[in-house]
Amino acid sequence: MDSHVPDDLINSIDDRFPCRETQLRQLAALLRPPQPNISTILVHGVEATGKSELVKAVVKVIGTGFTIVRSQECITQRHLLERAVANTKEALTWQVDEAHVGAVQERCESISAFVVVLQRLLAGKQKFIMIFDGIDNQRNAAPTLLPAIVRLGEVLPNLTTILVVRSLQPHLLHKPGIPHIHFPPYTRAETLSILSQSPLLIHAPLSPEFDSSQDTANNEDSAWLWARFTAAVWDSFGQSVARDIVSFRVVCSGLWGPFIQPILDGHYGAREFSKLLIKGRGLLQSETALVDSILPIAPAAPNVKASKPSHILPYYPAHLLIAAYLASHNPPKHDITLFSKTSISKRRKRGGGTALTPQRPSKYRKISRKLLGPQPFPLERLFAIFHAILPHRYSSGGADIMCHLATLVGLRLVVKSGGTGDILEGSTKWRANVGWEMVRDMARGVAFDVESYLME
Repeated sequence: MDSHVPDDLINSIDDRFPCRETQLRQLAALLRPPQPNISTILVHGVEATGKSELVKAVVKVIGTGFTIVRSQECITQRHLLERAVANTKEALTWQVDEAHVGAVQERCESISAFVVVLQRLLAGKQKFIMIFDGIDNQRNAAPTLLPAIVRLGEVLPNLTTILVVRSLQPHLLHKPGIPHIHFPPYTRAETLSILSQSPLLIHAPLSPEFDSSQDTANNEDSAWLWARFTAAVWDSFGQSVARDIVSFRVVCSGLWGPFIQPILDGHYGAREFSKLLIKGRGLLQSETALVDSILPIAPAAPNVKASKPSHILPYYPAHLLIAAYLASHNPPKHDITLFSKTSISKRRKRGGGTALTPQRPSKYRKISRKLLGPQPFPLERLFAIFHAILPHRYSSGGADIMCHLATLVGLRLVVKSGGTGDILEGSTKWRANVGWEMVRDMARGVAFDVESYLME
């Protein structure tokens, strides 16, 4: 097959479409004029693999009349057929009598009418190529559209249809023996090779002694740095960012400016890739470049730790939650010692001196109250501790306290532990459902020293 392909055609197109020599030779061998006319050719491959552009370039070089019908520009099947007729008439105006072409109507309500119109347009023409780009994604298309287009060559022997599709499904065309040309995705080496042919340049002097004679050296250094930079981007983000060559170049272009900023500032040279990579490692570790947004993303400040979320409650519910935590983690027998308003001197005097007597060290290891689970408590004890820890007298009624408690219960900060079904019964037990870190942060917010009221 390759021996019949003219070398001048291969050389003129291969430079514009690197890594596609095999597909180029296959298309040229199937479409060159001395070969018998082939009714249908199927070109398939994923997005951004050069299918449409390569087919268009080969057809132009061969010199045969052709037209391209893009399905993404057509809303319905009728719109597609009428667009194909209009494009065919426009392509034939310079080869056929213009009056004859203009007399043919463009109205096509069905595939049968489309065949009749094409017979009138292509009468006396030796060969014509019609390219349907993205025909597999045509909106509002009948299931018989593709099989009917494939069989146009049976009625019009001088017509060749090329179907450019993305996904190849079984029984797509309902006809065997159709030549298939596959455009595989670009590999890592192919992608980097294609991007290296059009590198982004560093539009700034690379040294203080820069002059116009250093333009060539500047371009060479930019190309050298661009090749290594694209390889680093591929290795960092992997196949997720390189799903196609277009999106991969967009990501590389977005990261190129921040990456070469140290060069523009004069801190590093273009050949110091290792230092630039260490300096810009945050660009390759973050995924902000992969997010499509019309708003600029502000860079994060270096060496700044993320602040912990603050637990905000109103003043009195915060004290009530602190009281619930103290009631759950302090034994009831220490309430008088911890929350009594009596002065310390009187408490020591009432103790008869025994309170100041040093205690013998216990032979059992004590566990911190912060590590023990919360114990249930009645409402009377909770309200007593709440009034004791407030720095001033609480003048509101009991209904307000119950509202604050209902708020904490609704937030699952205080939960029911046991008792009857009625939450207002005296036998109902409650317990705090929060940890020490949250209570400590909330106590700091209301300027309360909670550690002084917690037994060890």
